Amino acid sequence: MKGFVSLLLLFLILGNPLLAQRVTISGFIKDDSSGETISGAYILLTDTAHKKETAGAVSNNAGFYSVTLDKGIYYLTVQTVGYKRVDEIISINKTRTLNFELERSVFVTDEVVITGKREDRNITSVDAGRLEMKIEAIKALPAFMGEVDVLKSLQLLPGIQSGSEGNSGFYVRGGNSDQNLILLDGVPIYNAGHLFGFFSIFNANAVKNVEVYKSGMPANYGSRLASIVDVTQNEGNMKQFVVDGNVGLIFSGLTVQGPIKKNKCSFIISGRRTYIDWLIQPFLKPTSALKGMKFYFYDLNGKINYIINDKHRIFLSGYYGNDTYGFKSNSGAMSAIFQWGNAAAAARWQYIISPKLFLNTTASFTNYKLNTDIGLDTYRAVIQSGIRDYGLKSELTFIPNPKHNIKMGLDYTFHTFFPSNFDVSTGSQSDNFTLQETKPYYAHELAVYVNDEYEATRWLKINMGLRYTHFEHVGSFTRYILDDFGYVEDSITYKLGEIIKQYNFVEPRLGFRFLVDSNTSVKLSYTLNRQYLHQISMATISLPTDVWMPSTSIIKPQIGHQVSLGVFKNFHQNMFESYVDAYFKYMTNLTEYKENIDFSSLNINPDQMYTFGRGYSWGVEFFLKKNKGRFTGFVAYTLAFSRRQFDDLNNGEWFDAKYDRRHDLSVNLNYEILANKLSVSVVWVFATGNTMTIPTGYYFFNGSLMTEYSSRNAYRIAPYHRLDISINWQIAKRKHFETGLNLSVYNVYSRKNPFYIFYETETNIDLNATNPVFQLNTTAYQMSLFPIIPTLTWNFKIK
Repeated sequence: MKGFVSLLLLFLILGNPLLAQRVTISGFIKDDSSGETISGAYILLTDTAHKKETAGAVSNNAGFYSVTLDKGIYYLTVQTVGYKRVDEIISINKTRTLNFELERSVFVTDEVVITGKREDRNITSVDAGRLEMKIEAIKALPAFMGEVDVLKSLQLLPGIQSGSEGNSGFYVRGGNSDQNLILLDGVPIYNAGHLFGFFSIFNANAVKNVEVYKSGMPANYGSRLASIVDVTQNEGNMKQFVVDGNVGLIFSGLTVQGPIKKNKCSFIISGRRTYIDWLIQPFLKPTSALKGMKFYFYDLNGKINYIINDKHRIFLSGYYGNDTYGFKSNSGAMSAIFQWGNAAAAARWQYIISPKLFLNTTASFTNYKLNTDIGLDTYRAVIQSGIRDYGLKSELTFIPNPKHNIKMGLDYTFHTFFPSNFDVSTGSQSDNFTLQETKPYYAHELAVYVNDEYEATRWLKINMGLRYTHFEHVGSFTRYILDDFGYVEDSITYKLGEIIKQYNFVEPRLGFRFLVDSNTSVKLSYTLNRQYLHQISMATISLPTDVWMPSTSIIKPQIGHQVSLGVFKNFHQNMFESYVDAYFKYMTNLTEYKENIDFSSLNINPDQMYTFGRGYSWGVEFFLKKNKGRFTGFVAYTLAFSRRQFDDLNNGEWFDAKYDRRHDLSVNLNYEILANKLSVSVVWVFATGNTMTIPTGYYFFNGSLMTEYSSRNAYRIAPYHRLDISINWQIAKRKHFETGLNLSVYNVYSRKNPFYIFYETETNIDLNATNPVFQLNTTAYQMSLFPIIPTLTWNFKIK
């Protein structure tokens, strides 16, 4: 680590005298109608004397770019998909600031693409596993119940698999769902699902863009094994007030944005709520089981963007969302209320120290909590769990010349984990009792990193990084010591702040891009990640038993090695892009509940309920996309294998992971019927069925009927497939008002896809026969969620 940093400092010191002979242009790329910054825009400079591309840069997430080059006269081009290209001839004889405001393109067919970028960026970039989705592309896809969903849109891409129908959880290249780091303006989100995962928490009207890393993560990202999903919220219109809204059958949303001080300070507030519980109540009979049911969610996004001067800018952003699901039996004897929600806030300071030096510092807070309140007659049980973080991250970006992009930073988080606590009352004051309280777990997590993206030659580009991580589980805490039979025989008490267990690791990152020709490249990457947080689940949806836990003296950090090799090629002047990408991933210290765990054993620490194992996954991804013209779309296919092995599960034998899926295919087709007026989008998906464990027989033991099960995940449910269609009609587009309709049809041919398989056993006993007969007949039944669902949504914009 010390040698690496020393080498980097030496490079910077020696490089500066050489760079002093050159000049730098830098600035921001913005949308001319809103003043919002644009990420992923390309700035290209061509020497007029030699008529060849001399230098270039890509605007970062803040819309900032920097290019260092020799003095001279250049053709300058600024371009990104969805905007008109800027072409100028400029004389550069000194370091200067050049800001550009881009005008949106009239031809929206070029806008509806998966990635907003220079046409050949998929070939020239070194980040093989990085995907960027512009919100315009997401909004063009068919929407479930009329609501555009960011996470479900990602699940159409190769290597990113959905969990099950109605579940916003996703699985990347054979990893678990807790191995995905989901960020909202740099703040971790620990439960990104609404309504038990049927929708995600991301309101498309408040989202600017989405970046996904499924391999080759740069060193500035970490703490998860499988993927990074980085969601950036809109910054607010700097030039005019705009009101966006949508009214659907079960959703409505409203977004208000505009300048607090024109071209200086802006805001955006966006909210939405479901109201299906309100709509159905008047139509229910008094005896209906749904009478009085609560089933809704709401969320609120907000952001303030303040430009202090040319060098300093401040962003304040926040999110709050809550879900409620509750019911009461007709007799009133039984009731239940499930509530869960996220709160997140961030304050970011952006400082341009010099045209080559850029600083971002973010203070963050996030809180996830889950509360379950169940009543039966006079009994009442309350179960609570959650996690809370305070974070600080500071990152310095240094661009000494067009061939280097260096990032250095520090990332610190203080975690507080709240494992499930139980409070039980019986209706009698003397009989009320609280089960032994599970004390919070406290932990410190620190990362220091450096990453350099370096273009060694035209045909070779390298991304190399090093990330040092430190994790401490600290007191106050009581560790129970168990004997061979699982009973407590002693305990150790740690004081507040006392170190219980600590881990220190170095995580190298390495990626290469080999340019075969102007249309073809080969990309190779290796990533070592460590994950100190674990989510232990017993089901496919969030329940009180699904809790986040830190690494402790018992729970070791998860470790993941991933190698990825891909070939990327474009055709017909970048009209078509394609790639084939193969990967292998090996993971250790995976966590599951022990078999036959007794949750009433409360005199032990929660981390003593788990067992630990390993796993691997490998696969090949195929992708073909058409970018231009009235007809666009893509085909994505993944062939994948994912296996697990735990000494204490399945007799220690290897088994298929829960979401091991051999084949995953998605097809998206878009057609512009009338330019800027009428378009249609079609999505078809096919996936191999999920694995499951089934009962295979019965036997008597000591007079009790016992069930014998198959090997773990030895069987598969039926394959999943579905067709969705969406029609977008822009009714009117005026200077100050726009309106349109969206018709989405989910599951067009009403496929009954399996959501859950359950079993019913019928017993037949005939004791009057000469030979008494005892028969057991078990029948499997399939539960399906959604038939064909048409939805009509009205969208409007006032400005």
